[in-house]
This record gives sequence, structure tokens and C-alpha cells, in this order.
Amino acid sequence: MTTAPARTAQDDYTTVRTAIGAYRITAPLVRVSGGDRYEFLDLFLAKSSEYVEPDSVREALALNTDGTPFAVLLHFEIGDDSWLLPRTPVTAEQLTAYLEAVDAPADATVEVAPEGWGASAFEGPHAWAAAAKFVEFDISGLTLHGVTESAVPGEPAALAHLARVGTTGEYGYLLLSNAPEAAHAAVLDAVTAEDGAEVGEQGLARVQAEAGMSVYAAGFGGLPVHEADLAWMVDWNRIGEFQGSEELVKPTSETAKTTALAAPAGAVVPAGTPVTAGGQQVGTVVWQAPSANAEEELVVALLDAPFWVPGLELAAGDAAVTPLRTVTQPRVIARSLTTRIH
Repeated sequence: MTTAPARTAQDDYTTVRTAIGAYRITAPLVRVSGGDRYEFLDLFLAKSSEYVEPDSVREALALNTDGTPFAVLLHFEIGDDSWLLPRTPVTAEQLTAYLEAVDAPADATVEVAPEGWGASAFEGPHAWAAAAKFVEFDISGLTLHGVTESAVPGEPAALAHLARVGTTGEYGYLLLSNAPEAAHAAVLDAVTAEDGAEVGEQGLARVQAEAGMSVYAAGFGGLPVHEADLAWMVDWNRIGEFQGSEELVKPTSETAKTTALAAPAGAVVPAGTPVTAGGQQVGTVVWQAPSANAEEELVVALLDAPFWVPGLELAAGDAAVTPLRTVTQPRVIARSLTTRIH
């Protein structure tokens, strides 16, 4: 019997860019219930829950007490519960400690990693075709950031919810269920039937980085909100109303911030490498995306103003200098922009 060759990060990258890539979500889920759950969420999320709609999902930033970013979280509204799911690296223990330190109101119950619940996701220009197998209506009716009741094939008693949300700039869906093993198997069946495949972290992280979402895999690199280029996730009209907000610094045209730079294919630029312009240091490399796109390497660096504008020729390192070029994001035009859901 012939064994199929092992998939590479470039294989996974190509799958997400051209078909559908499925992956299991390992981040801990949180269920928040009770009549005061919005009041609780507003104590630490940098966006208010005031206008959140039922059956919807949004992305929100949670801060530490010193104003540094703790995590980017997905916030789902499903029935009488709110659900949170980290997008950035965080453990169940860290999440538990963080939420326990928030002074929750009386009618708000918080469960970290509720028993039996899990999630799987699938993304790519044809992801809608797989998603259609989990609903009984035209899948085009599930709009971006919408959530709907779903079903798990072979598990008629299972609870499931399908959300249209992603991380790559391609069509993305997430299946939340209390039968996670069966749900993931069903996702894989639906994805492979459409010429997709299960993908690993490296290829996925590369697509995310090209979409401007390197923080999902890289974390915050110890940077404050204004330097990590996360100010867009803050409701600046609520300063003083949520944890850590009084310590925030508004970005200005003089603020250093993280920026994407392209390097020649095969180049290795470690975190901490100085970035220079005309021999003078103007920044520091924070992270290099996985090498899954054969055309170029993608690096994220904290650059001084005004060197974060696109189109500048810079360099990395002192001894073996690597040419770099600041670039706009998204770096690759998603096929989903020209692939119609039908």
C-alpha cells in the first residue's frame, strides 16, 4: 500500500488560498450566562456590548489592568448565552485567572472550557460549499458575522452553531458544538468532498499574516496597544469604563508601530534583528511568518515613524544584511473576493 506524502506548510497554504483548509480550534471556550452578562463583558472588553445583535459574532480586545493587550477574543451571542473564544495565544489557566480577577456582577456565571464543547473552523474561497452542508437554507443567507443553528451529521441530539467568521481574508466559517469530535469529523468530510484538506498551523499562520492578522499566531510581542497597531479595536469614547483603558496611549503620526515587510524567499530574519535605513536603526523585527509562500518571506517589525509607510527599502541585520521592503496589507488578494457564493 502506498503511503501519501506528508503535507508541507506550503501545501496547507495553497489549500487555504485555492480551496478549503479545515482546522480544529484548541483555544479554550468560555460561556457567560445570566442577566448581567453584558455588564460583565463591558468591564474588560474594549468595545461596548450595547449594540451587539443576537445570533452574531464580533472580535474584541481584552486588556490587562496596566493597559497592555491580554487577548483578542471572539464574542458570540447565541440564545441566552455569550461565548468567548481567544484568537491570540492564551491557555485555559491564564484565561481563568484573568476572568476571576474581574469583579463579576451577581447575575453573571462564567464557565471556562465548559465540558463537552469545542469548535472547528474551515476557510478558503470554496468554504461556503462545505458550510452549505450544515444548514437547511441557502448558505448565502448567512452573512458575515452571522451565527445560525446548525446540525452535526450522525449526531441528531447534538447542539451546534455555525458562524461566518474567519482569520484569513478568505471565506471563513466556525462550527461550535457540544459534540466536537463528531463535528470535526463532519467538517473534514464536507471539506474533503470539495477538494479541501485539514491544514496545520504553519500554512494557516502564513495566510493570516498576509491578511494583516499576524497577531493570531505571533501574539502581541510585549507591545502596547498603540505600537501593536491595535488601536482600531478600542472604543476611545469609553476610556475609564473598562479595565486598563486609563493606561492606554492614543497613536499619533509620530508613533512607532508594527509593519509588514517583504524579504527575499529563503531569508531568515530572527526576532530582535535591527532594521536599518541608510545604516541607522529605525526598528526591530518582532516576528517572521512561516515560509509557506514561495514568492517571498514576510516579516513583522516595529518601525519608527515615518518608516512604517509602504514602499520603503530598508535592511535587516548588521553582518549579513537582508533587504526588506515595507508593504501594504492584505499582501495577497483573496480569491474569495472574486468567488461568488451560489
